[in-house]
Amino acid sequence: MAVTHYYILRSGLILYIFCFLSIGCKTSMPDLLEDPVLPVDNGSKGENTGLSYLALGDSYTVGESVDRDSSWPYAMVDEFRKKQVTIQEPDVIARTGWTTDELELGIQYRGIAQSYNLVSLSIGVNNQYRNRSVENFQDEFRNLLTRAISYAGDDPDNVFVVSIPDWGVTPFGKYSDSEKISREINEYNAAKKKICEEMGVLFIDITPISREAENDSSLIAPDGLHPSGKMYKQWVAKIVPDVIRLVR
Repeated sequence: MAVTHYYILRSGLILYIFCFLSIGCKTSMPDLLEDPVLPVDNGSKGENTGLSYLALGDSYTVGESVDRDSSWPYAMVDEFRKKQVTIQEPDVIARTGWTTDELELGIQYRGIAQSYNLVSLSIGVNNQYRNRSVENFQDEFRNLLTRAISYAGDDPDNVFVVSIPDWGVTPFGKYSDSEKISREINEYNAAKKKICEEMGVLFIDITPISREAENDSSLIAPDGLHPSGKMYKQWVAKIVPDVIRLVR
């Protein structure tokens, strides 16, 4: 979901638009790894003690088109602190546009030499957009989830997975087949949920919340594609009650 240019041929006209979504914007490997990690400044708020948290993902983890503190990992940490849970700022390995294999490369590029008290994984939308098979996604997602568990002290109870939101209901998604997008998102999420159940990892379904944007434009960021801060708050309201039990 990095900014790039592409063309859509529709009704005999070529529409020139900006692609703010990771999905569909293919980068070369050098570009992919040029800046793969969202910077973390734990010291900026004096919050370098407490539970450690690693967030793995794509543009939804980054919080594309909203300010950093409105992204759901940061908003979740803020809610934890309001509930008297001492937790550090998120350590984020994510980039707009990443598929499962690109996230894998980004993790390898960073090199992780520590364990975390909590690890989240949110990935898959770009696999769906690029028309990759669910079967291929399953294999790569399982590998990523295995990695996430290893970073959580080999304890699946310290890991949670967030479902893929339905971007087909967004203004951007209306350029495509919205019904097909929704159907494929459901297939991807079903695969994620099944793997999570097999591996004993908490799966949190925020997809129904994302679909509310079809009738509420305030849930969409100005780019017409990504969630707004308002939607991320709703995700966090769904995430926190279950996840806070993992760390208490």
